[in-house]
Amino acid sequence: MGYTPNVSVLHENVLTALGTAVVSGAYPAGSVINLERVSAEHEVSRSVAREAVRVLESMGMVASRRRVGITIQPAEHWNVFDPRLIRWRLESGDRAAQLVSLSELRRGFEPAAAALAARRANPHQCRIMAAAVSDMVVHGRAGDLESYLQADKVFHRTLLEASGNEMFRALNAVVAEVLAGRTHHGMMPAAPNPAAIALHDEVARAVRLRDEAGAERAMRAIIDEAKAAVADDASGDAAADD
Repeated sequence: MGYTPNVSVLHENVLTALGTAVVSGAYPAGSVINLERVSAEHEVSRSVAREAVRVLESMGMVASRRRVGITIQPAEHWNVFDPRLIRWRLESGDRAAQLVSLSELRRGFEPAAAALAARRANPHQCRIMAAAVSDMVVHGRAGDLESYLQADKVFHRTLLEASGNEMFRALNAVVAEVLAGRTHHGMMPAAPNPAAIALHDEVARAVRLRDEAGAERAMRAIIDEAKAAVADDASGDAAADD
C-alpha cells in the first residue's frame, strides 16, 4: 500500500509551490488562476487548494473574487515581512539583492535592540548568548555550517528577546530566515569569518557589562560585515559568469 501524505503536508507543499510560482514570475502580476487549475496541477482536493490560496491572500500575494478567480497581486502588495515570503524570494529571485535589502532592515533595528539588551538582559540571557558564541567558535572551526547556523540563530533570538521590546522580538523570524538563507544558498564561506564571530562575542560582552553604546556599535558591525560578504559573493558570481 502506497504512502499518502497527510493534509497538512499537502497544504504546505501546495502553498510553497504557489508562493514560489508567484515570486518567480511564473504566475505574473495580473494573471488569473482558479481552484480547479491549482487542484489539478498539484493533484490535491479543492479544500487543500483553497486553504493554500487563503494563506496567500493573507500575505497580499493574491486576491480572490467570485466569478473572477484568483488574481496575482503586484509585489508592492505583498507582506514582505512574512518569513515564508522571505524564504521563497531567497529561493527564487535575486538572492544577493534580497539579502542586501534585509541587511539594511536589520541595520535599522538590531543595533537598537542590542543597546536595549545591554540595559535589560537578565543573567540567564547573558549566559545563553555567551554559550551561543562559544558554539559558533567550535562549529566554525569544524566547518559545520548547519550547527553554526543554529548557534547563530540562538544568539540573535536571545538578543531580540533580551531587548524587552515585543516589536523587536517579533522580528526574530525575519532574522532567522536571513541567516538560514545565506547558509542554505551557498553564501557563507566554508569557514565562517573569525572576525564576525569575534564581533558576536563583543556584543555578548557589552550586553553583560551594560555597555549600551558598545553593544549597538558591535551589532552594527556584524550586520555590515554580513552585507559586505554577500556583496562580495555576488560580485564573484558575476565575474565567474563573464
